[in-house]
Amino acid sequence: MAGSEQELPYLQLDPDIEASIREDRRCGRTHPHRFSDEDVVRRDTKEHDAATLTRPAFMRDVEKIVNLPAYNRYSGKTQVFSLVENDDISRRMLHVQLVNRVAQGIGALLGLNAHLIEAIALGHDIGHTPFGHAGERYLSESYHKRTGQYFHHNVHSVRVLDQLYPRNLSLQTLDGVITHNGEFAAQVLKRGTTSTFKELDAMVEACNSDEQVIGTLRPSTLEGCVVRVSDMIAYLGKDRQDAMEMGVIDSLDCFDSDIIGRDNARIINNVTVDIVNNSYGTDCIQMGEAVFNDLKRAKRQNYQVIYTQEGILDKPFNVVETMFEQLYERLLDDLVHDRRDSPLFRHHVKSLLKTSHSLTEEGYLAQEPNRIVVDYIASMTDNYFMNIYARLFPESHDRIQRDYYDAR
Repeated sequence: MAGSEQELPYLQLDPDIEASIREDRRCGRTHPHRFSDEDVVRRDTKEHDAATLTRPAFMRDVEKIVNLPAYNRYSGKTQVFSLVENDDISRRMLHVQLVNRVAQGIGALLGLNAHLIEAIALGHDIGHTPFGHAGERYLSESYHKRTGQYFHHNVHSVRVLDQLYPRNLSLQTLDGVITHNGEFAAQVLKRGTTSTFKELDAMVEACNSDEQVIGTLRPSTLEGCVVRVSDMIAYLGKDRQDAMEMGVIDSLDCFDSDIIGRDNARIINNVTVDIVNNSYGTDCIQMGEAVFNDLKRAKRQNYQVIYTQEGILDKPFNVVETMFEQLYERLLDDLVHDRRDSPLFRHHVKSLLKTSHSLTEEGYLAQEPNRIVVDYIASMTDNYFMNIYARLFPESHDRIQRDYYDAR
């Protein structure tokens, strides 16, 4: 049915499942496959990381993540629309919070580990580039043509959390982060089998070397599966709201739906209800066929109507892509020639060494130079990227960002 949104109801939980959830809560029962805090795995056994009543295992991961410098930068990174000053559209900071809220709703109904869900949700995009997925593509292209390796934001998120700012995060959180990729929809999400850091490290290397591996990853906990599907649920309707605010669309009339709805509220409610109805008490996270097909259609329509506008400017060529390549080449040259007055040293290396807790200058600079340049560019906010580009290439800099007055 592609009619008016008023014709599509808010779905309700199956009465028997709702009764079972209420009884579970009354009796204090949790999901039979809920990941237990007692089973947490960390790289290093450290006394101060031991779980306590006041700071359970995965709450510790949450607190470690939200206190990282990289977490602060979410607020300055594009979610979908770049190069525009508009405080009413989503930035990546809001996106990770929305993913967390959707995932917490599903997890609470299913009886899963709320702290593990929160840690994965808040950390899942921490390695994202400036300018959203457009920036991710441009950075990967520059990196690949020099090294044969690929850049994926979810893989880089693990590098940020595990290598650049090593805080001894759990394997379960890092596994949920690397496997979160919401671009790959699946009707049924069955758990993967990653149980050691050796396996996680091999997964990272495989993704860096083979572009196809990223599509095969599966979270090894139900909590990770919930965050992965919640990533899609959280952005589908919200991106439509932002598109209307930006003037890309005038209304939701360009979308249609048979069951999940077209607006943000219905999408969140209806997909959540369907997942709980189909997943309660099982060993996987799944949707009914009708909802899954409608969700895929919603994603396809978002790509056709909205995401083709991502990072695209009213220019005869994509100037941002050119800027990425120029900046990459300049920073790489500065690094190779050890130009200590370069922002790469003065901003990136200096800041990283100050807050990393374990990296040394000698050890970090001994890494492959392209890897260091990627670390720096991926860490940038949109405005920082534009500012450093203007400083390094003043003759090429042209005003391309729409300010508040232009945007209105």
